[in-house]
Amino acid sequence: MKTKPVGPIPAGYHAIGGELAIAGRPVSDLVEAAGQTPAFVYSRGHLDRRISELRAALPARIGVNYAVKANPHPAVIAHMAPLVDGFDIASSGELAMINAARIDPARVSFAGPGKRDDELEVAITAGVTLNCESEGEARRSLAISQRIGKTPRIAIRVNPDFELKGSGMKMGGGAKPFGVDAERVPELARLIIAEGAEWCGLHIFTGSQALNADAIIEAQGNVLKLAAKLGEEISGELPKLNMGGGFGIPYFPNDEALDLAKVGQALHRYVDELPQPLSKTQLCLELGRYLVGEAGVYLCRVIDRKVSHGTTYLVTDGGLHHQLAASGNFGTVVRRNYPVAIASHYETEPDDIVNVVGCLCTPLDRLADQALMPRAQVGDIVAVFCAGAYGASASPSAFLGHGPAAELIV
Repeated sequence: MKTKPVGPIPAGYHAIGGELAIAGRPVSDLVEAAGQTPAFVYSRGHLDRRISELRAALPARIGVNYAVKANPHPAVIAHMAPLVDGFDIASSGELAMINAARIDPARVSFAGPGKRDDELEVAITAGVTLNCESEGEARRSLAISQRIGKTPRIAIRVNPDFELKGSGMKMGGGAKPFGVDAERVPELARLIIAEGAEWCGLHIFTGSQALNADAIIEAQGNVLKLAAKLGEEISGELPKLNMGGGFGIPYFPNDEALDLAKVGQALHRYVDELPQPLSKTQLCLELGRYLVGEAGVYLCRVIDRKVSHGTTYLVTDGGLHHQLAASGNFGTVVRRNYPVAIASHYETEPDDIVNVVGCLCTPLDRLADQALMPRAQVGDIVAVFCAGAYGASASPSAFLGHGPAAELIV
């Protein structure tokens, strides 16, 4: 039978006693600590290393913001708090998580095309920067601020006339629900300033999940040129610029890791040659998946091994209700295998072609197709890697009533 390769397992994972180990602990111990399978396990060591790599590659001038939507688990937010310069949220619910972690709201910006009035009021009251995505939202924010007697902190999210090439999700260029079209930004910014708001600059996010360094470098250059042009038209200078992110991680066979050093070198050149409107601008990148994606592993247990028409299925207690992206139902056009392993036999040579499926009553519930794995039996643990971003929080955990997975940080 023909096999399909699985995606590349991220660096930093090893074996203890033949089992996959995370943060120096075998998965059997981690499952016991979690109290159940399925479970997500997040590695503090991976989070720390990724931040250290970024700091070493980027100019000191450029800050790093964490996009909470990638993984809003309270322990992850708390761990990231001293490591990053700011946080980007996308709802008042995420703001509540930030508040619970006792993070200064002045470090927080709030994006999203559909902010409700109650969300705007909570954010303005807290002192969060609003990345306004339309003229209507800006006017509502100004009206709310006048009613409650609180000066709002407002930036404008820009819909640029270019995109991030090779991006998994394009967030700029052409008609988009995100941001204000670039040519309309100066007029809106002047209104915001005239109304007495604290002007907090621009947010230009062009796309996400890009692995091509040249594409990211080109997009970042375009972002800086556009920001300088708009800054000049608005007031002659720009106080802050969120340059967006877009840094991807390898999920699938033949994916190659982003060349961070190359991106960093280009950013050093850009910073050394900033045009006058950006000479005093506070710069930052907004990253989520790149910071936390490879730090997470999803663990589920084999509950049945069955053969149908010569095909072997490992049926697990996990599935798409926790790992929608790994099932191929989160925007991918052609389903490919995530990095998946038999965690209980991590060092064993593979000799068994299997389909790894979940426990849901739908043929969409697949974790690996025709994968060459070590032979697994009922009770063995399966690991799905690259599960630290858009896993637990972006999957339909209520589907069919199976409930959420446990989450553990080690």
